[in-house]
Formats: sequence, structure tokens, C-alpha cells
Amino acid sequence: MSKLSERMVRLLNLVPYLRAHPGVSPDKAATDLGLSKKQLMADLNSLFLDCGLPGHAGGDLIDLTISEDALSVHFTAGMDRPLRLTSSEAAAVLVALQALAELPGVVDPAAARSAIVKIEAVNIQAGAAVPAQPEPDTTESPAVATIRTAVQQRRALAIDYYSASRDTTSHRIVDPIRVVVIATKSYLEAWCRTADSVRLFRFDRVDSAEVLEELSAPPDPALRAATDTSLFDADPSLPSAVLLVEPSAFWMFDYHPMKLLTERSDGSREASITYASDEWMTRLVLGFGSAVRVLAPESLATGVRDAAVAALAAYGEECR
Repeated sequence: MSKLSERMVRLLNLVPYLRAHPGVSPDKAATDLGLSKKQLMADLNSLFLDCGLPGHAGGDLIDLTISEDALSVHFTAGMDRPLRLTSSEAAAVLVALQALAELPGVVDPAAARSAIVKIEAVNIQAGAAVPAQPEPDTTESPAVATIRTAVQQRRALAIDYYSASRDTTSHRIVDPIRVVVIATKSYLEAWCRTADSVRLFRFDRVDSAEVLEELSAPPDPALRAATDTSLFDADPSLPSAVLLVEPSAFWMFDYHPMKLLTERSDGSREASITYASDEWMTRLVLGFGSAVRVLAPESLATGVRDAAVAALAAYGEECR
């Protein structure tokens, strides 16, 4: 859909929303409609000033009251109901809602389920086919619900977060930026006051969360920057190695783009990592001593062993 078409859809849906929510605050309206407050106010001004009769001022067709505290519509020109979805559009919305309801923190799962039921009912009344969908789980953990509330209300957040790489839980104060979905997992992107930088916190690793009274205040550059997903975006053209990492070297997960594959009964972990050259990878592994071993590919494992033997031989020569 073009930007012009997207804006037209927003404008056509604004009036029915305001009709159903008289006196709603601009902040709540922006949140409900998924817009920034700046974009909402621009759309409202466009409706009021641009929807008029030739030779007359704004307000001829759409009459609005716009203030910093409340929004109201007085004359709608017959635009009292939102756009009606076609059967194919409704089916697409149903599938999307189903997927969103299963992702923690993205939407209120109960609200998503309510919307699904309403769309299905309308489709059935219209005689349209309704795609069979499994019943979504509308339960939500207290921590997830709290995070979603903090993001919506733009409040700072106190969390107890489990770090898989360190196998420890830490208490942090964070300033939420947004909720993002990466590889079917939900993350809170936030400014971490402990690390003094942006961090991604996986929802299923937040043990507890508390909304604070203070507003979320991430630095402006962090707020404007796109989400950094480089840790998750391995270049398919690069070779990949499988490493066996002992607990004493778990900190390497925090500094290198590694993907955890499995945890062994002895506490060690198998993980994959991409690398640009065998020389770089060999130096990295040798730096960890016996705490990191190469499981695959065999050529890299052989190269690391040969380099270790050569280093020990050179060390022996120097000691003579």
C-alpha cells in the first residue's frame, strides 16, 4: 500500500473512532490507533482544514474540537462507521491477530481474542468462509503484562532479568523504547541504566517487572536509532563453527554473535558462530585455552590443534 493510501485509510478510520470515544485524550487516541501524537494531530488538522466545500473554510464537512486534553467530533458527514473489510482482508487480519496473540508483549492477548471473535462473527453472518484457527492462549504472565503497560505509558521499568550467558539474574532499571519481534521471540528494547547503553531483553527471561513512577527517558539518539539486530543476522556466505564452551567461558556469549544449540549435562554448552577467516577463529579459540573446543568443522579443529602444538613447541624452544 502506498503512503497516500495508508494516510487515506487512517483518515477514514479516525472519525468513527472519535465518534465512539468522545473526549478521548490525544495520548490515548494515539496509543489506540498505533500513531505518534505528532502524526495524530497532523491527521486531525488535515481532516478539519482540508475536508471542506469550495470557497469555504474548514469544518464544513468534518467538524472537530482539538485540544491538548480532549478530542471530539461534532459533525461526521456520514462517516460514522469504519471501513468494512472484504472477506479476503478479514481472513488476513484473522491470521495476523492469531500470530500477534501468541507473541508475548506485542498486544493484549484477551483483546486480540475478542477482535478475532468479532471478525469471525461478521464473516459468518456475511456467509464468508472463516479459516480454521486454533484457540489462542489468552493468559499472560504478570511480568509480560507489566512490560507492555510500561511501554504503552512510556514509564521506566525495574526488572529482574536472567542472563543465559552468565547463568545469573540481575536487577536493572531500564527506559523502554519499543517491543520488537526477532526470529519468533519477543524482546523489550530499552536503555539499560546499568550498562549505559541499549539492550534487548527477551520476554521469557524477565522474572519480574515493576512499572516506576518516573517517565521513560532513553537518550534521544537511542530513541531515534533503528533496532540493532546484527547479533541475530548471520551472513549466510560466511563459514560457521560449532564450539563446546565450558562455564568459565560463558562470558563470550555477551561479546560474540553466537547461537546456543544445546546444553550438556555437565553444564557446558554447544553453540554456533560465524567467522570471516580460519586465522581469526583460531586465535579466538586459542585465547580461551581448554575452556573452548571446536567440534566442527574438522578442518578448523585440526587447524586449532596444529596452532596449539606449534605455540607449545615455540614456547619450549624459548625456555631452553
